[in-house]
Amino acid sequence: MIEMLRKINTSRAVRTMQELFPEEYDFYPRSWILPEEFQLFCAQIRMVKEKDATLSPTFIVKPDGGSQGDGIYLIRDPSELKATVGSQARQGVVQEYIHKPLLIDKLKFDIRLYVLMKSLEPLEIYIAKEGLTRFCTEPYQEPSQKNLSHVFMHLTNYSLNVHSGNFVHSESQSTGSKRTLSSVLYRLAAKGVDIKKVWSDIIALVIKTLIAVVPELKVYYHAEIPPGKPGPTCFQILGFDILLMKNLKPVLLEVNSNPSMRIEHEQEVAPGVFKYVPSPVDKEVKVGVIRDTLRLMDPGHKKPSIYQLRPGGLEHSEEIPMESETPERSPDEGALPSLCLKQVYPKYAKQFNHLRLVERIAGLFIRFLGVKGNMRLGPTAFRTFIRSCKLSNSNFTMAAVDILYIDITRRWSGADAREAGMGLQAFLEAFFFLAARRFKAAAPREQAAALLELCEAQLEAQTGSEDRRSLSCSRAQPRANKNQTSGAANPQQLESPAPLRRAASQDYRLHQRLKPRPLRANVEN
Repeated sequence: MIEMLRKINTSRAVRTMQELFPEEYDFYPRSWILPEEFQLFCAQIRMVKEKDATLSPTFIVKPDGGSQGDGIYLIRDPSELKATVGSQARQGVVQEYIHKPLLIDKLKFDIRLYVLMKSLEPLEIYIAKEGLTRFCTEPYQEPSQKNLSHVFMHLTNYSLNVHSGNFVHSESQSTGSKRTLSSVLYRLAAKGVDIKKVWSDIIALVIKTLIAVVPELKVYYHAEIPPGKPGPTCFQILGFDILLMKNLKPVLLEVNSNPSMRIEHEQEVAPGVFKYVPSPVDKEVKVGVIRDTLRLMDPGHKKPSIYQLRPGGLEHSEEIPMESETPERSPDEGALPSLCLKQVYPKYAKQFNHLRLVERIAGLFIRFLGVKGNMRLGPTAFRTFIRSCKLSNSNFTMAAVDILYIDITRRWSGADAREAGMGLQAFLEAFFFLAARRFKAAAPREQAAALLELCEAQLEAQTGSEDRRSLSCSRAQPRANKNQTSGAANPQQLESPAPLRRAASQDYRLHQRLKPRPLRANVEN
């Protein structure tokens, strides 16, 4: 989770979804990955300024692994990028800056929402009903060359603003520099804002973001957990940072894999004397999140009523019952309040299941990995995928398949020999290329969906024929040997057919044989 929620990996995952579902993933600012997309960034900004010389957009630069506002700064021209740190290229993302945020008391603010990913398989997501709002400590002005460096005006990070002389520690949940989300929503409701619509949009943003990162998470998960066997219960509390625009549209700033759960702050009680003082706002929000996460995850209290599988599948499951509805409560839970965590997935799965297209493609990738613990496809495994799905023909030979594999893996692996092979992102690029080649007239989403259905149908037919062959072989055996051969129809064995096992062992030899060949032409040409 920590790896997936670094700025670059999150941007890649969301951008993949933006290519397929642009209207659904318009909540993430346009982003470029540094340093690899620096020239692309420069070229696109130059084009914007050539079309309209009066435009001078602002961008925010974020280091890949940064936190608490460290290393974040604003620019208005690519020449202002701080390209290196010592001798190392600075890795990070540069994003369009939201220059018209919603203001309260003339101050910019963001929302910190706590989200529990309770399970990956099946996907279960809970959102805390209460969150934090963190305010800047200088009145907001639209960015200009003069105020770009005013961090207390532009950056909402608590760890930055707490050092401002204007920061207000308040005992009230509705005043000061850190407030509860509900207090802000009530204030907006008093002005006629439809806060149900705002909250619904925020829930959709959270679900869509997690759907974007789930495919890569599943690759990691399947590398550790054997298929068909129960693994450990994996869960994580995430911190979503969300900005409301002036038109009340929520925008995703970032997702934190390890959000702060401190409920106290340092306060000067006398000149030069500091002590830690509990924060009423932090206590109100964070204690409930941790308490209810433990209640949901407690392995000693597995209740079938938490969610129930019905004939329609998970998408028809119910929201977790509140305390008053929960049967068989232990004496220790007698005084606990109602859950502050609201289940949003699979409760609202019907609205979002169509977005899980990349997750199904990742399922193909995982199927052809072959060896447990492996997270990259070798050249033979990629060839096996092409053959099994019948994607080669006279116009796209296996030689072209090899060139495609080498071309894409070289671009993704770079000079690091430890990164040899085709990871999920490289496989997705190859899959989209194959889809565009086969279904030229369709939109990218339809191309990917059509190729996916084709692959799944071929693999299903192949599995069915293997089942029939296994059954006929077992019938052909003498009655005395029947027990010895009945294991051939074991579903676990069918999941790993002989070609996949051979693929894993042949990868290295084929990779070495293909490696010295010069690329005569790019396959895309």
